[in-house]
Amino acid sequence: MENNNEIIGDLKGLVNILNDGKEGYESASETTDSVELKSVFLSYVAQRAAFTEELKAHLLLHGGKSENEDGGVLGALHRTWIDIKQAFTSKEDAAILGAIETGEKAAIEKYDALLAHPDTHADHIELLQRQRTGIREALSEIETYHNRLENINQ
Repeated sequence: MENNNEIIGDLKGLVNILNDGKEGYESASETTDSVELKSVFLSYVAQRAAFTEELKAHLLLHGGKSENEDGGVLGALHRTWIDIKQAFTSKEDAAILGAIETGEKAAIEKYDALLAHPDTHADHIELLQRQRTGIREALSEIETYHNRLENINQ
């Protein structure tokens, strides 16, 4: 039973992280004046919503549910997204992208922590790996845009 509670807690934590990321990308899309970046950010809003639904399905399989649609209060990760929201007030795309990078790295760390326990998460390990890969690819794209902007501004 404790293992099931651990799984439920872990999956709820990921749902919170994904919702935080979705909110961060929504804020970024509303803040930027770049049509290109707005499109990129909105694609990741949709990705995070899909990832959340997948995890909620696994939560149900383990007897849990997540009613969290607004992200979580997960200490350092939550503070990261608060920092991101503060970066949005500057309306500078480079600051927004840098803040998103920080949030994505924190999300990857959480996935890595769960993937380090494959026995606990055996029935959804492929899902976690796929979602982590999606977040890593998002981070790579955000880093590419950020580097491009920094090179332009030099």
